[in-house]
Amino acid sequence: MTNASMFDLTDRVALVTGGGTHLGRAMAEGLAAHGAKTFVAGRRTALIEETAAAIRAGGGWCQAVQMDITDPERVQAVLSEIASDAGPIDIAVCNAGANDEGSFPPDTDLDAVRATWESHLLGTVTTANAAARYMLPRHSGSIITVSSVHGSLAADPRLYEGLGKKKRSSLAYQTSKAAIIGLTRNLAAEFGRSGVRVNCISPGHVPKPDADPEFVRRLVDGNALGVRGVPDDMKGAVVLLASDAGRFITGHNLVVDGGWSIW
Repeated sequence: MTNASMFDLTDRVALVTGGGTHLGRAMAEGLAAHGAKTFVAGRRTALIEETAAAIRAGGGWCQAVQMDITDPERVQAVLSEIASDAGPIDIAVCNAGANDEGSFPPDTDLDAVRATWESHLLGTVTTANAAARYMLPRHSGSIITVSSVHGSLAADPRLYEGLGKKKRSSLAYQTSKAAIIGLTRNLAAEFGRSGVRVNCISPGHVPKPDADPEFVRRLVDGNALGVRGVPDDMKGAVVLLASDAGRFITGHNLVVDGGWSIW
């Protein structure tokens, strides 16, 4: 295997949940650029169709599939459809997750906590298990979960002071993302002898284009590199973990945060 071919994903079948926007879209773009037949999944059809069209316009292979990760039957049906259309799944990126950031201790909304756990954590379990059913019999595959730097670190309320908003990572979000790191290790231990690798990506702060400029300044000041994180920063991480370049990596939590967590 040459150095370049280590990252080649030609003819491998990949699914990226939450692939219509932001980090999910960037990861789908990265996989498709390295040759993967990439399926972007999400609840909002217009967004995933737009992403798929943009990837195809850039020369990649991509299709959109409507899917709610909290519906196990639909998830399994989508993977069956993918297997019929393109072949059994080789790469599953469990990126999707909806959360509520509107309540904070001691006034935590328990219904919001349950809904966030169901989406982020149980949705990841559902997607990973469905993908594993296609990977384990073939003794091959890569499952990539997506946590957050806040799966290991608490959100610092001081980061948001004076910005006129209370929105920050909630108890529900942080606990679900912490659980995903533990889930990754569990699945890596369960599936390792069957040749299926399971790893996690923990992105740091990657503000959206319309983010408050002062908030972005604080994020840049807070990381070791002193640069703004952008969605494209996830492409190298996901390709590494999906490809043969990562063949000896499993159970790992790859933090991509510009050094935010080293202080």
